[in-house]
Amino acid sequence: MGLERMAAVLQGTHDNYQIDLFKNLISLSSDITKTKVSKDNIPSHRVISDHLRAMCFLIADGLMPSNEGRGYVLRRIMRRALRHIHTLGSKNKVLSKMAPFLIKEMSSEYPELTTAKEFIIETILNEEEKFNLMLTNGMKILDDEIKNVKSNIFSGDVAFKLYDTYGFPIDLTEDFLKSKKIKVDTKKFEDLMIARKESAKKSWKGTGSSTIDKLWFDLHQELGNTEFVGYSNTKTEGKILSIVRDNKIVSELKKNQEGIIITNQTCFYAEAGGQIGDTGNIKFSNSNFLVKDTQKFFGNFYIHIGVATEGIFKINESVTLEVDKIRRSLISGNHSATHLLHASLRENLGKHVAQKGSYVGPDRLRFDFSHSKSLSDQELDKINEQVNFFISQNDIVITKLMSPKKAVEEGAMALFGEKYGEEAR
Repeated sequence: MGLERMAAVLQGTHDNYQIDLFKNLISLSSDITKTKVSKDNIPSHRVISDHLRAMCFLIADGLMPSNEGRGYVLRRIMRRALRHIHTLGSKNKVLSKMAPFLIKEMSSEYPELTTAKEFIIETILNEEEKFNLMLTNGMKILDDEIKNVKSNIFSGDVAFKLYDTYGFPIDLTEDFLKSKKIKVDTKKFEDLMIARKESAKKSWKGTGSSTIDKLWFDLHQELGNTEFVGYSNTKTEGKILSIVRDNKIVSELKKNQEGIIITNQTCFYAEAGGQIGDTGNIKFSNSNFLVKDTQKFFGNFYIHIGVATEGIFKINESVTLEVDKIRRSLISGNHSATHLLHASLRENLGKHVAQKGSYVGPDRLRFDFSHSKSLSDQELDKINEQVNFFISQNDIVITKLMSPKKAVEEGAMALFGEKYGEEAR
């Protein structure tokens, strides 16, 4: 039945927009835009209220407005609400003024809204400023192009350029020209939109081969999970369970041949959470396999990718696996640095900052995080000094294994969307 319909029934109305939450939001929208709610403008007030709620929850979940993927959906929701505010003739920053009210109304059941309050308001304010700039630039181009209009038809090419390059919605263009009795060549606009979508489809490369996916699925079904012993060891013994070359299972791997070796257990860390996979050597008698990368599938199915530099490797042989310890140590240092950086960012920019991705290698690290604007030089200097101060303490790193619940109680931060098993490290 849905929460809103249930609320509508309990509050004696047949209209979701007549429930207490929306009635209050629509009333607030009316006050801030200084427009009395009427039959003509009620759709705009409803869009503003509904879209405000959507954007607040999406931003609280760490989503940022952008020009692609989910971030683009968020930006379109925000810009649709802003367009309706513009239609009402308001110049106020309406959404950022309404957001605190929505957060207060809904945070008793959704406390994440309060946690991210500053971030939500700042993100909305930032988008409002971008929209106003886009409007100013778009209106300037419209004014210039009106001089070239013939037979009261506005160029579909220019309307598309306004939309595609400047983010200026087609309906805003039409609204603006309507008062001047000028129509937009919508046929040309739609043709260009279709061509744009087709071009985007062709540039999409997909994500790998279904044949290769089936190979790893079948091997995992047959061999089961790999036992990982690399937290405490950089060297271990193992048995070769399978060899893959050119995406086919083979019985042996000869000198100078590239391939993949799968063992029953490994001390090689596979790429995960932004940290790149270990490299090193797999040895047997006078044979050597240089491991160039380690990957894993289905949670715990490890594969060693590389080249046989000496001798021959065969299935069922017992081998010695040895990780490049110096490289592993450098990667570990950069991994620890991401945690220090994350803590410093949250302390200096606000608790809304959350990790959104990273690269952790032996030579450098990259840390992606959610924030509504670029960092100032002063903020960068302060964060840099703080992280380096803690690195210079040269403290011993202690590893503990415990339940995720106990870890959080002791002050650890559980990342939203991260999957933790019964034991966290």
